[in-house]
Amino acid sequence: MPGFTPGRRWQPAYAPFKRESFNRRVLAALERAVKGPLFGCRMCGNCLLQETALICPMECPKGLRNGPCGGSTSEYCYVDPTRPCVWHKIYERSFKYGREALLLEVLPPLDWDKVGSDAWGDIFVNIKNIGMRKVFTGLSSKDAHKRAQTWDSMFRPVRQPEWWQGDDKYHAPGYTQPASELERRLNNGEFVVTAEVTPPLGIKTDKLAKSIEMLKPYVTAMNFTDNASAVPKMSSIACSKTALENGAEPVFQISARERTRVGLQSDVIGASAMGVRNIFCVSGDSMKLSPPPRGRMDIVDLDAVQMLWILRRMRDEARYMDGREIKNPPQYFMGAAASPFASEPKYTALRDEKKVNAGAQFFQTNLVFNVDRMEEWLNEIARRNILNKVYILAGISPLRSMKMAHFLNEDVPGVYIPEAVMKRMEAAEQMGNAEEEGFQIALETMEKIRAMNVVNGFHIMTMRWEEIIPRLVLEGGLMHADDGEAKNEKTKPERSALQVP
Repeated sequence: MPGFTPGRRWQPAYAPFKRESFNRRVLAALERAVKGPLFGCRMCGNCLLQETALICPMECPKGLRNGPCGGSTSEYCYVDPTRPCVWHKIYERSFKYGREALLLEVLPPLDWDKVGSDAWGDIFVNIKNIGMRKVFTGLSSKDAHKRAQTWDSMFRPVRQPEWWQGDDKYHAPGYTQPASELERRLNNGEFVVTAEVTPPLGIKTDKLAKSIEMLKPYVTAMNFTDNASAVPKMSSIACSKTALENGAEPVFQISARERTRVGLQSDVIGASAMGVRNIFCVSGDSMKLSPPPRGRMDIVDLDAVQMLWILRRMRDEARYMDGREIKNPPQYFMGAAASPFASEPKYTALRDEKKVNAGAQFFQTNLVFNVDRMEEWLNEIARRNILNKVYILAGISPLRSMKMAHFLNEDVPGVYIPEAVMKRMEAAEQMGNAEEEGFQIALETMEKIRAMNVVNGFHIMTMRWEEIIPRLVLEGGLMHADDGEAKNEKTKPERSALQVP
């Protein structure tokens, strides 16, 4: 195990993709010899140790560089249970030493032209450009702020190249009129309902179109998952097109697992040209969850935070990641996943603030079965002063059977079902009315969440049980049976409902 990075093993270092000069090869060998045993260095060419409490994030099996995934736990990594979640360790150490603010900076993806080469050489070049005397004077100053400023001036240009320029600031949308009907309703203070529709396994869209037609009067928009659990299905963009053809508003869900930076930008331009106006960014389930044979599990090209950063700049600055101008930029309303139960609420809230800063305008949370625990997360969100910057749609799912409850609780990262709920489902299963009990539990959960007067809507996920959604919406009091559209209730977040100091 590396000295400073609490990982299970020192993963093999990357090899460069080009021939380096003799001096740089020597420097790279020296850097690897020092940082390998200490930090598990993989020679990524863009070292982030200054920001991650001297724990290398490249020890994460997913290669995430901006924080943990939605399956983060304090016990172990869900991709590789033999090692701890390295991002949980980074957060733990950062909070312990008061360095958590550094974790808000949006960090770039790898520049594969630099992968396998040293990072020290770039730092030395930067010191030379600043001036050795100025660097020495700054680092030896009695003024702590000046020392920190000098230190940052040495490392920031290296970790934040010109093509990225990430920061820790909030970036408001660069437009004024709503990009979608979902955004319009949320802006108007309506309590909205979105639903997740499972894409078909084959090319037939008959059932998909029927589900869309059935749900259209009851929901504002429909999410189409992007190969959830790393299992291939019809693409989210194709399902979104089907929704548009049937007069419904889609939410185009994009998983980083299947996307390179080139593919992401291309897909979004194409989706926007087709009329898709809602985009939902997720890092994606690990290939660990897929049936064999499994694809690569060691790294993704982008994480969800980087996706949000890229897409926000495409929309608001009309620039591709490589700096090219977009003469007719795309328009969309951007969302991201929030996982209130994945880790400690203060850790998940910091990660969610980073997503909001990067560009997330709405959250759809993971499934909620424990409202008290969700309230803890909301309190942390409020403390970070982002409730007025993001809309929150709480994830709801009616349990259909005890088998489904066990699956969600034990096999789906970031989902937690309290023991009391499990006992209710077990008793109902024995009496033969598990579906009805699961439905009632969902109604009770919705009522408790709405009573907090904080969230802006519900995101209903049924896992192929879409026909229950109309009943859930009607009996949940989200629509009058004869209205044909959701009730227009003003439900903007009121921070007084939360225990904020």
